Amino acid sequence: MIGGGLAGLATALALGSADYSVTLYEARPFPGGRATSYPLNAADENSPTIDNCQHVLLRCCVNLMDFYKRLGVEDRIRFYPEFYWIEPGGRMSVMRRGLLPAPLHFTESFARLRFLSLRDKLSVASGLLSVRYEYGKRTGLDRITMLDWLREKKQTPRAIERFWRQVLVSAISEDLDRMAAIHGLQVFYLGFLSRANSYEMGVPAVPLRKLYSEESWSRYSHVRILQRAPVEELRIEGNRVTGVIVNGECVTAEAYVLAVPFERIAALAPGLPLDLSGFTHSPITGIHLWFDRKVTDLPHATLLDRTIQWMFNKREGRHIQLVVSASRGLTEMSRAKVIELAINELKEFFPAVALAQLERAHVVKEVRAVLSAVPGLEDRRPASATAIPNLFLAGDWTRSGWPATMEGAVRSGYLAAEAVLASFGSPQRFLLPDRG
Repeated sequence: MIGGGLAGLATALALGSADYSVTLYEARPFPGGRATSYPLNAADENSPTIDNCQHVLLRCCVNLMDFYKRLGVEDRIRFYPEFYWIEPGGRMSVMRRGLLPAPLHFTESFARLRFLSLRDKLSVASGLLSVRYEYGKRTGLDRITMLDWLREKKQTPRAIERFWRQVLVSAISEDLDRMAAIHGLQVFYLGFLSRANSYEMGVPAVPLRKLYSEESWSRYSHVRILQRAPVEELRIEGNRVTGVIVNGECVTAEAYVLAVPFERIAALAPGLPLDLSGFTHSPITGIHLWFDRKVTDLPHATLLDRTIQWMFNKREGRHIQLVVSASRGLTEMSRAKVIELAINELKEFFPAVALAQLERAHVVKEVRAVLSAVPGLEDRRPASATAIPNLFLAGDWTRSGWPATMEGAVRSGYLAAEAVLASFGSPQRFLLPDRG
């Protein structure tokens, strides 16, 4: 295994659970890739540990939850049955399931949402009905943008901005005018319409690194995870990988899995026939703020009409993490300007911020956060098996059936493990079907 992000870890876990010996090489000193955590100041033993960005999941992410269960850490994910929507000025609406069965389970709370007018709600209801009828049935959804689809369904401007955009940009990490419609419909069908609890948001209750700790892996004696072990190249001879070079040493195996970002494939396996033209990234920015007092009691909230999209309460209302997905407007902005913008906007939602003293701030710009889910890309995302019989691919950018999310990464890892075992003549299933 080459790469210790979620896709690589999921591949190793699946193969290890089938009693195959796996050695995983990770260049960094910690596993998890982009879904990890680290001390803010490594030289200070009292430094707080932060996630590089707030990662969340929904209950419809069945393979990600299976991954956590296999590691024995599923109890470290806390699920919330409420979504809090806050408008500038502080007015709040809460969305939660009611007494009716899916797909009508939001009827009561949706009717009480204050940030949408009656016309907006009727528009959204009509759009959700179209999602239910078109997802999995209509062809060509990968060739149009989600904004095209919403306009086709005559969604009101406020419904687009305050409902559809607020959910989808955070879920897919891409703007509506760049996002393929198939991904938007998938989020709403699986996450909001399929089952009454599929929408519930899971937030890790521990730093992300603790989800992949040595203790978690101790039950898989066949899996070795080697950190600070960058793979320099793959040796390919006669249409087979004959070894990988790690720290100047050639290591051999029966099968090799590349679980690295798509931009690294050409350097590691320059002869691999993959067309990755058109593959681009979408950035995500995380902003950590530490105050001298509590500024909110809410565990999380989505913030309307501003740059900041989500707030997460990391510790007692004093450590707040803010998230901006598809944050192209912030990538060139200075750290000081990002922090100033964040605090000024946060005051509009939480008045206590104006009375609090900022003790510390940190900005994380993930410029290459995820694969941009643009139209026309789905058919070009590569499958796990490659033209080289003993070389396989894993990664949220491969053809997993999901966009580039944590669920997509784990799905790709399970698919890679299935492809490896199929090549050995011992097929086995790891991938769980969507809860449709």
